[in-house]
Amino acid sequence: MMTRHLADEAATLDLGRALFRSLAPGSVIFLHGNLGAGKTTLVRGCLRAAGYHGPAKSPTFTLVEEYWLASLAVYHFDLYRLQSTEELECLGFRDYLRADALCFIEWPERGEGALPLPDLTITLEISGPGRLATLSAASASGQRTLADLES
Repeated sequence: MMTRHLADEAATLDLGRALFRSLAPGSVIFLHGNLGAGKTTLVRGCLRAAGYHGPAKSPTFTLVEEYWLASLAVYHFDLYRLQSTEELECLGFRDYLRADALCFIEWPERGEGALPLPDLTITLEISGPGRLATLSAASASGQRTLADLES
């Protein structure tokens, strides 16, 4: 497990950039945190590191935002408004779990039982004017990501 204090939005974007450079394709990342905790900002940092400079918005109303990059797809899910896990089946969720993709999933507890185990779980908490990020690994790939981030 690893904890980092993020002083501001720039620090959250920086963590996202570092995270992208350390993630293996095919990774599933669970994002926990209250509304406004910085989950989408973290994903935006990952996208910027990948060379994507278009808008990166929260998929609160669409459930998923898709970003097609040169050699990788990034899927950003927000399950906050999910009514049942059957909605994930209708969405074709399993099709997004690909070896050439990263899946970021906000509010994963709403899809419990229908989601795979994550490689990495990131919890963002508001801490004064900044954020506290806690990262934990649940797979060998996630452990390598944490080791890369710590070095």
